[in-house]
Amino acid sequence: MPKGRIRAKLRKSHLYTFCIYPGDVGKEGWSLGGPGFSRIVYCNEPQVHSQIPLKYRSNDISTTKYNFITFLPKALYEQFHRVANLYFLGCAIASLTPLSPFSAMSMIAPLTFVVGLSMAKEALEDWRRFMQDMEVNGRKVKVHTGEGAFGKKAWQDVQVGDVVRVEKDQFFPADLLLLSSNFEDGICYVETMNLDGETNLKAKRALEVTLDFDEDEDFKIFKGMIKCEDPNPSLYTFVGNFEYDGQVYALEPSQILLRDSKLRNTEFVYGIVIFTGHDSKVMQNSTNSPSKRSKIERKMDCIIYVLFSVLLVISLISSFGFAVEIKYSMPEWWFMRPQNPDNYYNPGKPVLSGLSHMVTALMLYGYLIPISLYVSIEVVKVLQASFINQDIQMYDEESGNTAQARTSNLNEELGQVDTILSDKTGTLTCNQMDFLTCSIAGTAYGSGSSDVELAAAQQMANDLEDKIELDTVVSSNSEKDHKSSIKGFNFEDTRLTNGNWLKEPKVERIMLFFRILAVCHTAIPELNKETGSYTYEAESPDEGAFLVAAREFGFEFFQRTQSSVFVREKYTASGKPVDREYKILNVLEFTSKRKRMTVIVRDEEGLILLMCKGADSIIFDRLSNDGRLYQQDTTRHLNGYGEAGLRTLALAYRKLEESEYSAWNTEFQKAKTSIGDDRDIQLEKAAEMMERDLFLIGATAVEDKLQKGVPKCIDKLAQAGLKLWVLTGDKMETAINIGYACSLLRQGMKQICIMANDADTKEEVKSDILKQINNGSQIIKEEKDPHAAFALIIDGKTLVYALEDDMKDHFLELGVRCASVICCRVSPKQKALVTRLVKQGTGKTILGIGDGANDVGMIQEADIGVGISGVEGMQAVMASDFSIAQFRFLERLLVVHGHWCYKRIAKMICYFFYKNIAFGLTLFYFEAFTGFSGQSVYDDWYMLLFNVVLTSLPVIALGVLEQDVSSQVCLEFPAIYQQGPRNLFFDWYRILAWMGNGLLASLIIFFLNIIIFYDQAFRADGQTSDMTALGTTMFTCIICSLNIQIALTTSHFTWIQHATIWGSIVAWYLFLSIYGALSPNISGNAYQILVEALAPAPIYWTTTLLVTMACSLPYMVLIAYQRCFKPLDHHILREIKYFRKDVEDQCMWTRERSKARQKTMIGFTARVDAKVRQVQRKGHKKQ
Repeated sequence: MPKGRIRAKLRKSHLYTFCIYPGDVGKEGWSLGGPGFSRIVYCNEPQVHSQIPLKYRSNDISTTKYNFITFLPKALYEQFHRVANLYFLGCAIASLTPLSPFSAMSMIAPLTFVVGLSMAKEALEDWRRFMQDMEVNGRKVKVHTGEGAFGKKAWQDVQVGDVVRVEKDQFFPADLLLLSSNFEDGICYVETMNLDGETNLKAKRALEVTLDFDEDEDFKIFKGMIKCEDPNPSLYTFVGNFEYDGQVYALEPSQILLRDSKLRNTEFVYGIVIFTGHDSKVMQNSTNSPSKRSKIERKMDCIIYVLFSVLLVISLISSFGFAVEIKYSMPEWWFMRPQNPDNYYNPGKPVLSGLSHMVTALMLYGYLIPISLYVSIEVVKVLQASFINQDIQMYDEESGNTAQARTSNLNEELGQVDTILSDKTGTLTCNQMDFLTCSIAGTAYGSGSSDVELAAAQQMANDLEDKIELDTVVSSNSEKDHKSSIKGFNFEDTRLTNGNWLKEPKVERIMLFFRILAVCHTAIPELNKETGSYTYEAESPDEGAFLVAAREFGFEFFQRTQSSVFVREKYTASGKPVDREYKILNVLEFTSKRKRMTVIVRDEEGLILLMCKGADSIIFDRLSNDGRLYQQDTTRHLNGYGEAGLRTLALAYRKLEESEYSAWNTEFQKAKTSIGDDRDIQLEKAAEMMERDLFLIGATAVEDKLQKGVPKCIDKLAQAGLKLWVLTGDKMETAINIGYACSLLRQGMKQICIMANDADTKEEVKSDILKQINNGSQIIKEEKDPHAAFALIIDGKTLVYALEDDMKDHFLELGVRCASVICCRVSPKQKALVTRLVKQGTGKTILGIGDGANDVGMIQEADIGVGISGVEGMQAVMASDFSIAQFRFLERLLVVHGHWCYKRIAKMICYFFYKNIAFGLTLFYFEAFTGFSGQSVYDDWYMLLFNVVLTSLPVIALGVLEQDVSSQVCLEFPAIYQQGPRNLFFDWYRILAWMGNGLLASLIIFFLNIIIFYDQAFRADGQTSDMTALGTTMFTCIICSLNIQIALTTSHFTWIQHATIWGSIVAWYLFLSIYGALSPNISGNAYQILVEALAPAPIYWTTTLLVTMACSLPYMVLIAYQRCFKPLDHHILREIKYFRKDVEDQCMWTRERSKARQKTMIGFTARVDAKVRQVQRKGHKKQ
């Protein structure tokens, strides 16, 4: 806007109800300053806020977990919060004493490496957060520096009281009071996606008194004071006063610009900084996500405790044996010099010696506890998450979004899901609304078919075996889809299109219907310069579809100011387009509680009209006797729309007299400018006074289309044995019909509908609901048909009672017995409560999936939260553990990645315990063999490298790359997924079996080596081996046996597995060669151990081969027996794929797919099975 322009002075208007210019309230103002309302801001005087008591938080923000001072103590606390690390810390400290059986380096180095790596990971993640904070804090904004001049400052330097100028497409640096904008009426448009996840623009409006401050020079002498509420997390409320020029003005949320929201469609705004940094509302809302741990990780802790118990037992045995040897044998051992005892070796004090040896034993057998397990799992999970992120099969071309593992802690949990709790709108459906049909003045218009109607037609055609009707319906729909190219408008009826509505008998009603669509909203038009048409930034997809429909019918909304909306009417009696202005007097906005929206306008003829749209039940209750003329017909049409799965709203209006409106508006302004806890109640009462005696015009029906691939995905998930609950805010009829379209419901499925009655007392209502629940459970119990399926349908009003402590268990029991559960009209809080009930009541893994801010509670409450990056913004994604672009990708996320990750982690952990038991127990055997001397048979460097280098890479490769079957087979045989929920690979039977395998391997390795080397010639001259040769040979057997074992365990080989497994064995021999070549001062007794001692001795190589084969033989026998006599699903599938039977014998492949399919009651497959049974029954009857 050019400088020096003359503003049109706006009178203190009565416009916009909940977001209106309040008039001045006199010099007294509101009584602020009490608890919760003590903040005082001196406008354009930031220096006042540099001293106490008016010194507030700086605008610098920090989202990091650590800082340079706290990193070391906090990170160390996090690491040693783990009991295993704490144990190894104690061992490292004890290694500095004479009690240690190892050198201090061999204990301290592995601990330092593992803890250091974990701390480095923490530091890297926190450094990234720090750099993000630096980027945000370093953003620039124009700030008034004095004398009417503005200069750029970093966000972190902005102070309370500063006047800032924010320009188009910039984020607001703090919470601001809007003073003015480039528009004459002080309006600006704000995108709040970062705050509430909503992508629609919101209008903000400045106080009338500050509208003239529209240029930099105007702030040269500007002064004022704000008294307001203290910092709080409420995004949608604000209470305060603005004192200026001797007057006090009440402030409202409509004048507040929140940090991290963005200025859109507005060239610039000026604002006063009220809240900075962590006092801002967005930062007040920042909370840590709930901590989630997988079931495998929790069980792993139990295994660690079991191993600690084993460690403690064998240490006690060792210390007892040592005490006995000291008391009875040491006096005869002259080389121990019993005449000069000390505290550790004193025949006179065997108990003290035994206790001292206890410390030695705890350190010596510490290798039973896998020190590198936690860090290896972290590495593996991060790499697994990267594979999920890079899966091209889960890339959505339309949105450009990929799957994202927002946390790597729950990868394996994806493979153990039992029940899915899903939102409907935007999750199963697209949240893309198409205006499909409508009812105007008792006449139905629109001939298009919805997806639900097509699904119903297909179902009826199948049931009636009438394919011709089905083909007709589908082909007509295909033509319709081909013709429809207007987003949001899928209407077909020549009676209304192209201006033909002018020929209808009720043309005045039709015109009023279209005008309500074009005027009753809060949307913002945007001109597309390329096409010349307008698009709309609306608060909901429904509202956007209404405006597109109004435009296509000839009523194009094209401009909005603070006081008016402008509509271009294309079809008129004169044949020329006419632009009409409707002055907005009040807007009663839509809320989930009100379920309606009203605008009060004055048209060009001075007539005052109230236009209202909302839920039919709400509108019908507010109709006048004369206004019910079309209610019966409209109700019949609405029922049909609901059966077709459409979302409906009723439209009504009322003409107002000037005196009536003025009297009401006075009362309404009093309610609106009041401050107190009852303000909202007063506003609602005032709204109820006006929203009555309405005249029903008609109803709209829009289709929320099913997302691509949803029925197929649900069918696959059902075959995988997963249960699906749908939690939606839609009414029951719509949800039921979406259920039919998704195959969650089908003909023949018995529906149990639980609904609260209208009894007088709460006890009577609860008693009736409990009776309905018990009756439903009894029906299921008495059902004798094994193929019978039940669906539970319950609404939000009934859930209020069903979720109470004395009823929730009965409700859950009924829900678990049903094939599908649909909860209708549920609130966000009820979604979270249902999720918690199913999670705690079943003890199974629960997955919650949704796309909107109302799904955040459900997503966070579930064991796994999945957010869909859809139309409703990113708040669900930000709260989730995993995000996907479409519901159909959930199939691959669970059935492929979930299955793989579960088996990889399970195998990896079991192998970890196996290898540490196999290695650690050989130390115990040797110590017992040598009189509990506390002597280690291995060189310190061997032990140092065991977990960190020589056995770490193969197990990481196993955890990252293992595949029992390919992704294609996983999708073709979804029933294989049930191995995860049944926990076949990480139950106690399998864990103990792996531990037993480790025990057996340790016995074989130790005793075979002892038997072979005890009195056998080792060198050519007849000398026997020394302890170093024996220990090195045993260690070689351990390295070879463990790596051969992981090779036998691996199902899917790549060059990486080969490199890590065989490379680890090669690395051992390279280490022996290099280590033995070092000076004896470093290598000690291992000097030239391989080159001069072991390599020339045939017994070394034959022993290594014999022991490795003996260790591998039991496992090979077991898997051979299992695959021959008790094969699992993946064994059969691998054999089929190996012999190419899937290619050469398609009949067998199809038969196996049918046999392996999980029995299911929902999904397309269940419908097919039901149809087959129906045909078979008909065939039997004919016979």
